[in-house]
Amino acid sequence: MIILGLVLLVVGWLTGISILTTIGVILLVVGVILAMLGATGRAIGGRAHWY
Repeated sequence: MIILGLVLLVVGWLTGISILTTIGVILLVVGVILAMLGATGRAIGGRAHWY
């Protein structure tokens, strides 16, 4: 999710399409939050691991 967010962010920035930039930022933030929660060992959404 973090990589997809970065790709959309860069593509949106290079092409000037603001919706791609917005979606990229949202995916990037959500991916970082899920990674941080997963690193602390907390279960997210009832699952201990996300594959």
